[in-house]
Amino acid sequence: MAQHHPQKKEAALAYGPFGFLNPTVRRYPISWVRPSHKKNESEEGLKDEETEEERRKKQKGASHGDEIHAEDVQREYRTRDNRKGRHALLISPSLAESAKYLTPPPTSSFAQTFYGILRMFTWFPVWDVSYLVAIVFTIGSLCWCVNAFFVWLPLQNPGSEFPGEIANAGGISAFVGATIFEFGSVLLMIEAINENEADCFGWALEEVLEENGLIRVRPDKQGCTHHHLNHKNLVGKGKRPEEDSRIPSPRSGQWNWLPSWHELRTRYFKELGFLACLSQMIGATIFWISGFTALPPINDKLTSTAAQNGAYWLPQVMGGTGFIISGTLFMIETQKKWYLPAPTVLGWHIGAWNLIGGIGFTLCGALGFASANSGCVYQGSLATFWGSWCFLIGSVIQWFESLDKHPVSVSVDGSASSVDKPLPNSSS
Repeated sequence: MAQHHPQKKEAALAYGPFGFLNPTVRRYPISWVRPSHKKNESEEGLKDEETEEERRKKQKGASHGDEIHAEDVQREYRTRDNRKGRHALLISPSLAESAKYLTPPPTSSFAQTFYGILRMFTWFPVWDVSYLVAIVFTIGSLCWCVNAFFVWLPLQNPGSEFPGEIANAGGISAFVGATIFEFGSVLLMIEAINENEADCFGWALEEVLEENGLIRVRPDKQGCTHHHLNHKNLVGKGKRPEEDSRIPSPRSGQWNWLPSWHELRTRYFKELGFLACLSQMIGATIFWISGFTALPPINDKLTSTAAQNGAYWLPQVMGGTGFIISGTLFMIETQKKWYLPAPTVLGWHIGAWNLIGGIGFTLCGALGFASANSGCVYQGSLATFWGSWCFLIGSVIQWFESLDKHPVSVSVDGSASSVDKPLPNSSS
């Protein structure tokens, strides 16, 4: 029967883009520990007889033809992955002769990517807040794409315009899109506040006798302590680690809606991901003002230039700036250094597309101050158009990411143990 053993952390290493904030990436070497048998021989014999068939069935069921041999396996903990309920694995493939592990194939392969895309249309975990964040932002981005056609296409092709297209259709769709973005930002903050505090490994190790004692590494949903797997309600509660089940925890068994000032000051303000989510929510809240004032009955009352600039264009600039800051921080969170891009990490691309989308929305508001110039009006509407599509691309990638709870990547340098900086002794 499969035996589950936690990995040792004595050689844990970590790094992050900023030294004054908590590390954003940690790597833990995985060590296989054989179980000790302290029962008498009769009990052991009975146990072996009862479990031999179960062991073979489980190993047969867990065996996959696309498994690969690996010489080194390491858990790669990222703060973003922890918020999303993901468990990243870093492997170093090898020939069968020198292999020590059997692992799932890299999730970046063509076959696994195609499977992930197919999963987007066949799996709908509405109880998972990370999934809802991605879906809400995808729907909101689609609304903005529709809005962009309403406000830009009549300028590009005047013959396609219908009565009230820019003022009515454009204004209403802007309000809907801004409201959906605000709702998605609230979910994003809830996700950040309720990140898993327990150290969830998310993988099971088992010795495969049929493979000369190789150690199989496979996803372990039963042992996962993230709240994302709770099907009973949206704000699900995570499972507590078995070894800590008797230890009381101040936040165990409850959903945190509003952190205390002490928690904010000592923990959340030191987390780069939380700061990114906070910037997103502040930006979306300010940006919603421009969506509200875009409604035809309200926008018609903004007759003076000062009123339009203050109630409509300025919130777009300030809200778009929040989106730019948020996208930048989400990118940096995945990077080894603040100046080194991380194009091999899915979250980096999400932040990059959101950053470009934020630039487009900010540019639209900035050009709006010169709305008397027809060229600025055209370029501002066009900026909304391409900015909306960038947000949509980033949201779809996030949708894909939210369903891939066990990503596997291949070490770039051939060793899964290469990191630069040891993990600080202080708690993070």
